[in-house]
Amino acid sequence: MTSTAEITLVRCPSCGATNRVPVANLRAGKRPVCGRCKTPLPLEAAPVTVTDANFAREVEASPVPVLLDMWAPWCGPCHMVGPVVEELAKEMAGRVRVAKLNVDENPATAARFHVQSIPTLLVLKNGREIERIVGAQPKAAIVQRLQKVAA
Repeated sequence: MTSTAEITLVRCPSCGATNRVPVANLRAGKRPVCGRCKTPLPLEAAPVTVTDANFAREVEASPVPVLLDMWAPWCGPCHMVGPVVEELAKEMAGRVRVAKLNVDENPATAARFHVQSIPTLLVLKNGREIERIVGAQPKAAIVQRLQKVAA
């Protein structure tokens, strides 16, 4: 029997059914379909907005590693990294969850991770930081660091 830590729940956009999807299948690149209506299930193709209030649910409880973009709306380099983060959300859906946290609106989480400059990209697994990328970096450099945990 598979434990609940190895299952992610995905709601079907067509019929509303909740589907149990094995995380191992997502990591293997398999694309799940709804058990009821056979509609392809959406994988997070866009970054999730994370706040101080939902951090535990969205990041710590994630069954897959999380790339967390710590940013602010006034930050020029953050706007340069933003499109790369969105591309990675599409390309790595099912293997890595991509999330964005506005540090101005969520100072507790920014302080918890000692974020002193932005953009800062954190790679977290089970809510614990395993990689930190500070400043605007090229997509290839970010992908290289993510592939270590997404394997």
